[in-house]
Amino acid sequence: MSDQRFIIEMGMGNDLYGMDYTKAAGRAIEDAMRHSSIPLFEATGLSHDAMRVVVTIGVQDPDALDLGALQKTLPRGRASVKAIKGGLNVTNPDNGNLIIIASAAIEAFLPPQH
Repeated sequence: MSDQRFIIEMGMGNDLYGMDYTKAAGRAIEDAMRHSSIPLFEATGLSHDAMRVVVTIGVQDPDALDLGALQKTLPRGRASVKAIKGGLNVTNPDNGNLIIIASAAIEAFLPPQH
């Protein structure tokens, strides 16, 4: 039997001035994590290593992300980060710079518990 998803959190982050996709994505991950408090591990004695974490980041230029740097921001579990086309770029009409808006979904999975 495959792992069971027990949590999914969403977040949004942006970079207003630096046009940095990785910075916006990191902020989206932080936003999603701030919505979670999981007492499951303390209550059951399960190891955090049992948890598989899958992060999906949506930005307009997925190839611009440093996925390794984003993976290092995840504090628990066996994490992977993937990038897809999504998010939003907003052009500043005064100077042509982009505001980068990223979306993140963080999913956590555990083996079935009996």
